[in-house]
Amino acid sequence: MSDRLSPQNLDAAFGHLSGQALIEALVVHGPLQGRTALVSSFGAESVVLLHMVAKANPAIPVLFLDTLVHFPATLAYKAELVARLGLRDVRDARPDMRYLARLDPEGRLHQDDPNMCCHIRKVETLDEALHPFAAWITGRKRFQNDLRRKLRTVEPDENGRRIKINPLADWTVEALESYRLEHDLPAHPLVARNYASIGCAPCTRPVAPGEDPRAGRWAGRGKTECGIHLPLPEGPRPTSEEGCLI
Repeated sequence: MSDRLSPQNLDAAFGHLSGQALIEALVVHGPLQGRTALVSSFGAESVVLLHMVAKANPAIPVLFLDTLVHFPATLAYKAELVARLGLRDVRDARPDMRYLARLDPEGRLHQDDPNMCCHIRKVETLDEALHPFAAWITGRKRFQNDLRRKLRTVEPDENGRRIKINPLADWTVEALESYRLEHDLPAHPLVARNYASIGCAPCTRPVAPGEDPRAGRWAGRGKTECGIHLPLPEGPRPTSEEGCLI
């Protein structure tokens, strides 16, 4: 990676921008043109960033991690948004089925070892899907949890392989909802049922009033991240939750 394209220099040059302005300056007309994908879960807050990308350039690739255990409502919402926003290059990334069948033959891995389940269905799948790209856009925000509180607008990914762009890093819940309403964008259907953060169906529940928005993810597991925003582990694949970084 050249000095000009280092995350530090890109953050210094573009980090003052936010939202669609950042996407247009850095990805559509700037140094990462043609080298960047948006990774979207088509979850509770995804429509704002998807709308920004569609307005900036609907041909920007969008990667969706099809874990094969999503809510049917998420898959229907994804189809609705792709059609409505005119996204031209949405790619479904799926786990290796032979590997999945060997390690999760009964579909219980999310209960027995949720970190390994996330690793197979998300971490390794995304790493493979990102091979053609130098950078990727995420929907992370600083308000979401303590790990994200110091999130930079442009940063290296955890393994130093690519650049991560966080156009909504400084956005608030109120700003997201205001944007959605202003542009008449549909909400994920599960939001009305108190799902504040939506992932795979077996590991997501509604949140109670006053709970952290991500409290419904892996509830009771002491786990707050699926692993795609943590370093890939070195050495043998992890096999237990205890001491596991993923």
